[in-house]
Amino acid sequence: MEKLKRKGYIGNPAQLYTLRTVTLAEGKAGGTRVIEVRTAGGLELDILPDNGLDIGQARYKGVNMSWLSKNGYDGKADMPYENEFLNTFPGGLLYTCGLRSAGPANRDNGEWHPLHGRYHSLAAEQVCAEEEGGTIVIKGRIRETALFGHVLSVRRVITVPVMGAEVTIRDTVANETGKAEEYMHLYHCNFGYPLLSEKARLVLPEERETIPRTEFARTGLGRELVFDEPTEGEEERVFFQVMKREFWARLENLSLGVAVKIAWSGDTLPVLSQWRSMASGDYALGLEPSNSYIMGRHAERENGTLPVLGAYETRENTVTIRFEEVNENE
Repeated sequence: MEKLKRKGYIGNPAQLYTLRTVTLAEGKAGGTRVIEVRTAGGLELDILPDNGLDIGQARYKGVNMSWLSKNGYDGKADMPYENEFLNTFPGGLLYTCGLRSAGPANRDNGEWHPLHGRYHSLAAEQVCAEEEGGTIVIKGRIRETALFGHVLSVRRVITVPVMGAEVTIRDTVANETGKAEEYMHLYHCNFGYPLLSEKARLVLPEERETIPRTEFARTGLGRELVFDEPTEGEEERVFFQVMKREFWARLENLSLGVAVKIAWSGDTLPVLSQWRSMASGDYALGLEPSNSYIMGRHAERENGTLPVLGAYETRENTVTIRFEEVNENE
């Protein structure tokens, strides 16, 4: 970008990228802020500071990449309860789950935890969005707290190269108390039509173990990397993909000439949850790096797989989502 400036091709960087904050004016998400990001590489993102700096709609070269649910964008600080998640879950490129529970609604040690936790309902503070040396950088802090209880915080940094088509989410998760705290963290990345269709395919590292979540999911073993046309009333299938050495997943659609690749920090997010919904009207693929098996806090504890942050301990997670053009000869 700097080279283009020096050569005189551009006098205003807005010719190459967009970085602006707007406020939605109507609907149930009215009054919420959206940070619009558009790059010279053809990537368009909606980043949502009032929902934990999650990411809503995403397009690449004009093609929709993300999945949006029937609900659409949810409102500012929509606090979940029971299974209200089903009435508010917007989908989007990234919906963060946690920080104290992910998975089914459950009661653990007398405390209620809603489906997929409270993170997305928390507005970010100390939000900053700017361009630095050819990279768009968006920062903020999200805190989940309770009187006489936990203080878990996330310092989220989102980076997007001005000339490129990828987004990196880097979270520093901290336990800000002197007592160890169990936590769950899931990056619910969602993809939909037209990227997702019966013409798409999923590519995963060969060295992995595939674990079906339910008996119905087990009936889909051997077809977890391909997709069907939308089917009325089709039950969802979830597979846990436990990688051995490489931590990435690639969804490609050669008929459209586009693909997306997710890579993540496998040392802190060892499990990929693959959510495959072929249901008509709810047609989606979730690729979800996680630090657990998404059974909910209580079941995860009983299973011996509930992660713990020690007193004042921090942990860093990184997820990168890269969009690219492909052709059938590759």
